[in-house]
Amino acid sequence: MKEREAVTITGLVLFLALFWLGFLFHQSPRFAGSLWGGVFGVSGATLMLVPLAYLIIKRVKTLKQAVTRFVSMRTLLAWHIYAGVVGPIFVLFHTGHKFESPLGIALTSMTIIVVLSGFTGRYLLGRISQELKEKRTMLDGLNSSYQETLQRLRTCCADKTAQLKPFDGFFSRLLAGAFFSVQEQESETMSIGLRAIRLSDAIADLEYAIRTHDTIKHVFTWWLRIHITLSMVLYALLALHVWAAIHFGLRWFS
Repeated sequence: MKEREAVTITGLVLFLALFWLGFLFHQSPRFAGSLWGGVFGVSGATLMLVPLAYLIIKRVKTLKQAVTRFVSMRTLLAWHIYAGVVGPIFVLFHTGHKFESPLGIALTSMTIIVVLSGFTGRYLLGRISQELKEKRTMLDGLNSSYQETLQRLRTCCADKTAQLKPFDGFFSRLLAGAFFSVQEQESETMSIGLRAIRLSDAIADLEYAIRTHDTIKHVFTWWLRIHITLSMVLYALLALHVWAAIHFGLRWFS
């Protein structure tokens, strides 16, 4: 997420995470069935369908090709993110902080869980992807410097490079100063050689960090599946809630 978007969404998610606690101080048993309660309920439910539409468009190739002629996937993703947060906020307004029925409690709980899981996954996955990109760029630069250093070492100091081989480990590098005089360490041969060793060490550390980030990113593929599953449960509860409201009578305009 871009910085401004991240700040806005973070603020909305924090508001959502705290707003539901309002039932400790305020309850309006009749608000959900009032006109404004109905407006918030219908608006929130409609906005909550936007992420579902995004999911369908993203996975149906022909539909995706048709829609992206007019709207980019980046724009659709932004709509998905904002609607996926603002919609649940409207739904919480709709409740009037009245959490009594099992269905209402389950729907409210699942709404908050889905929003938090989506926000957490989206934010962390974005951060991981950005860090991976930066680390791979750094790795390319280090590899380039390492190859240049090796070439210089082979060209001007081929007869002395063997002296450095025993000191290519972490602990052995710490002892290198005890085996080489100051003059040797300051010579061109040793200077280039030690630079090569330090570069190789930095490359190894960076490659390990990249593998770790790749592993975390792979784990987050399971997060996406879980998030989608939770979303489907949420939509099922939402449909059941709408059916119950219609079946037992609407009081929104009474």
